[in-house]
Amino acid sequence: MGPYRNMARVALRRPGIWPALLGLAWAARRRGWWRHPPFLPLPPASYLRWRLDTAYGDPDVQAPTEATVRYLRWAARMRRGA
Repeated sequence: MGPYRNMARVALRRPGIWPALLGLAWAARRRGWWRHPPFLPLPPASYLRWRLDTAYGDPDVQAPTEATVRYLRWAARMRRGA
């Protein structure tokens, strides 16, 4: 659950970011998410690790809170086509 911890931490500290976080979770959810634990529409951990690897050069790094918030807002704008 490592890649999800940072997102959960951001969600707890910044409730205003929840719509963007939930939108990303839904947009990037893995196929057949309802068939596998934890039975939540979350992006695959491999996707989050890839994002961290391409952004920071280390898939195990904990991204800074502000960078995570910027990414979530950017992803929300991209989904809206803005």
